[in-house]
Amino acid sequence: MPPRVAAVWILTCLIWSTVWLFIKIGVTDVPPVTFAAMRLIIGILVMVPITLSARTPLPRSRSDWALIAVSGVILLGLNYALLNWGLQFVSSGLTAVLQSMTPAFALVFAHYLLPDERMTTRKVSGLALGSFGIAMVFWEQLTFGGSRALAGALSVTLGAVCVAFAYVLVRRQGRHLAPAILTSGQMTAAFVPLFVYACVVEGNPLAVNWTWRALRAAVYLALAGSVLAAWLNYWLLSRVGAVNLLIMGLIEPVIAILLGGWILGERLNPRAFAGAAVILASVWLAMAQPKAAYSERSATSGSTRIARRAGR
Repeated sequence: MPPRVAAVWILTCLIWSTVWLFIKIGVTDVPPVTFAAMRLIIGILVMVPITLSARTPLPRSRSDWALIAVSGVILLGLNYALLNWGLQFVSSGLTAVLQSMTPAFALVFAHYLLPDERMTTRKVSGLALGSFGIAMVFWEQLTFGGSRALAGALSVTLGAVCVAFAYVLVRRQGRHLAPAILTSGQMTAAFVPLFVYACVVEGNPLAVNWTWRALRAAVYLALAGSVLAAWLNYWLLSRVGAVNLLIMGLIEPVIAILLGGWILGERLNPRAFAGAAVILASVWLAMAQPKAAYSERSATSGSTRIARRAGR
């Protein structure tokens, strides 16, 4: 990974890692889907004017608009609804483990839909090791029992499937679309079903008593997560691929619990640090290029540069 791309990958991972903390703060005072809908509407009010003022070229084909709408509903609508519903019945630790399966699902989808992201033993081993590391970190929270817990776990897992499929779908059909168009379009498409869900399940969102703490959390999530990090995600997607992009999901829970220990005073234990080391090793194993492939790529790149110089 080139240094600039690696720096953006790390920055994006750090931003997404703070999201869990602010969601936890927000949903303490406000119903979860209502909170998610507010986050999206703030992001829309910020992102759409920026996109229009920058005169970013709009999609011209119906297929592009359909891709934006469908991927937005899957990624930000259906995923949010499934995740927030499932969180009611499973522990946060089990949720983190199930969500860490997102890159594994992406690897399966990419293997069949993306010719340049085939499944390899190295990637499979790395992702399996990463899931084990997540389980080590959250071992004490892996409580499970009852039919509702099973339904909640399935719901959270389906949310991870939605995220993986949406990113693979965008990489397959939407590489030519600008990140600003994808970000603002997906938020707009997802807001409607989320708002309807909030009205039906949680009551009138306009009647919710918003605290200043919840509002500040929603603003942060909208600007840092729904606008900046989402834009960076699509910038990275065309450069590192869907699987390598979503591998940051293995690291995010670890950084999140470190932030929780620092800001919220949550207890940390030695197993968490050991699990974090396992996760870092898994990320290296899944993302590192084998030497043979790296040498072949370097040779190809060198030949291309020589040919370009000769043609001048």
